[in-house]
Amino acid sequence: MGTSNYSDEFKRDAVHQITVRGYPVREVSRRLGVSTHSLYKWMKLFGDPVPKQPGVDHEAENRRLKRELARVTEERDILKKATVYFARGSQ
Repeated sequence: MGTSNYSDEFKRDAVHQITVRGYPVREVSRRLGVSTHSLYKWMKLFGDPVPKQPGVDHEAENRRLKRELARVTEERDILKKATVYFARGSQ
């Protein structure tokens, strides 16, 4: 088995087909005559790095959700009382 030297442009184009156009790695591998192992390696080298999401503050999110739950529960209770009040008035 001989090793083929592909240009960086060829490698970038192959990675582009996978990452941007959404073609499966197997299909690109078969069409270009390149091993899937090589394609995955090129994706690491030439692919866009995964953007890191800012850390989620779980404590703050939990406090926010508890406040929202309390507000919605209070609104529900008010509506229940209003339903009972108006149901009595219609009889």
